[in-house]
Amino acid sequence: MVGKRIRVSRRMLLTWFMLAGLILLFTPQNLTSKFQFAFARIFSWPLSISRNVSLSARTQQSLADVVSRREYNKLQNYLANVTEELLQERQKLEKLSRLRSRFVWEGVDFVLADVITAFIDGSHSELIINRGEIDGLAKGQFVLVDNSIMGTISDVSSRIARVKLITDSTSSIAVKIAGLNVDRVMEGSGYNSASVRLIKHKVKTGDSVYADRKPGFLDAPMIVGKVSECKRNSDIPLLWDITVEPACDIERLNEVAVIIMNPQK
Repeated sequence: MVGKRIRVSRRMLLTWFMLAGLILLFTPQNLTSKFQFAFARIFSWPLSISRNVSLSARTQQSLADVVSRREYNKLQNYLANVTEELLQERQKLEKLSRLRSRFVWEGVDFVLADVITAFIDGSHSELIINRGEIDGLAKGQFVLVDNSIMGTISDVSSRIARVKLITDSTSSIAVKIAGLNVDRVMEGSGYNSASVRLIKHKVKTGDSVYADRKPGFLDAPMIVGKVSECKRNSDIPLLWDITVEPACDIERLNEVAVIIMNPQK
């Protein structure tokens, strides 16, 4: 015997739902709370997964909105500079020097300059800025972007100056590598990179590279870039060559700061 199919009209379903809603509406709050807690306990695992996914998505979105990549790099460069300054001060204390040294940036001027034009093509990397001799600029001064050294003044006239970037094939500055108590020369390689050759010890990718102190031009080491590659020298396999990428985006420069040590007042 075939069972009869029970048909329920839409009007009857609506009536049942309305009755159920009214019952829940007038049910005491302590009973409905127990129902909610029971539901939460039964479905706690899928609910927790859904919440974690939602929080993760919101966190990623908020982080993207809070700070830009350039601002993040700028803060990282500042932290690297402060860390190196603290290391230098610790070494001075270890030497038990009784001489009082002045604050590293005491009496230093920073001259802001706009980039007039940029020449960044292959091995050639330089800028023309709208400041010159009348603003206190001179050859050899270091140029700063986002708390990192990105070049030096290579030529100057009364109102404009030429900046040679650290990636230019003719660039050569004294540097030191984080963790190594040795001085080296970093040369521009072109194509947004520089190199330090013939190092005795292997260097980790991501280590900071600092422009070394230069009397009259720079009183404390400042970051210039990060190690992007470390490989054995092709001629002397016992030594290492490293590739350095700048600590700032040199292809998107609009404004720079020139460090003037002991400016004339």
